[in-house]
Amino acid sequence: MSTHTHRSALQRIAIVLAVVIQIGATFLPQLGFGEPIGDRSDSVRTLITPSGWAFAIWGPLFFGSAVYALWQALPGQRDNVLLDQIGWPSVIALSMQGIWATYTQFANLTVISAIIILTSLGALLVILRRLVAFERPFSLAERIIVTITFSALAAWLTAASIVNISATLAYYGIGGDMQYPLITAAIVAVGGVIAALAVARSRGNPWYALVFCWALLAIYYRGGQESGAIALACLISGVLVVGTVVVGLKDRANRHHWFG
Repeated sequence: MSTHTHRSALQRIAIVLAVVIQIGATFLPQLGFGEPIGDRSDSVRTLITPSGWAFAIWGPLFFGSAVYALWQALPGQRDNVLLDQIGWPSVIALSMQGIWATYTQFANLTVISAIIILTSLGALLVILRRLVAFERPFSLAERIIVTITFSALAAWLTAASIVNISATLAYYGIGGDMQYPLITAAIVAVGGVIAALAVARSRGNPWYALVFCWALLAIYYRGGQESGAIALACLISGVLVVGTVVVGLKDRANRHHWFG
């Protein structure tokens, strides 16, 4: 664990600006710049694209990010060890989400958009790893503001990265127009295995599992209605993730880590 706990003003300001970029970028089409992300997504829709209602999760995710930015900036959090460990990775993760939204609204879901979203996911996985390894018990505020927010973001970006890569292939004319349902089902299944491994390595993290299952449900209600193979892949993936959570949380130390 880091022995340096005095967080610089630069880091605290950078986190606030990262969240401004993260949330503010989504309002550009309303100001007459670019096209809505939903329209871009529909233009390259594949069988793995979730139902539209699933994206409502960005409301709670943005809210959690905003609360995190404001809370971590308080003078009382200047010496918070947890915030010291995740501060700079959170700047990368949150700002890259805004950069992704900006790029996508102007240039569509190209390979560059996939690289941007994977960069955000990579930073979120660094944060998740540090949350898992954190030694002392989380405070109530840390548990609600940090662990839930970043576990949820990591799970959603895991699913979103898979969807983005699929949409990018469709953008370049590969696998679009609802082609290759078996390949899409295999992608969903692989995503489920990846998520289950992430849950296993994160001590049965229930918040990650809950949000990833939300994404699976949304894929099931769209692509799963058009292909039995995709519906089955969603079901198997969900069972894997939920089963991993149950096994992980059998350990009392893991339950205490995430729930207190």
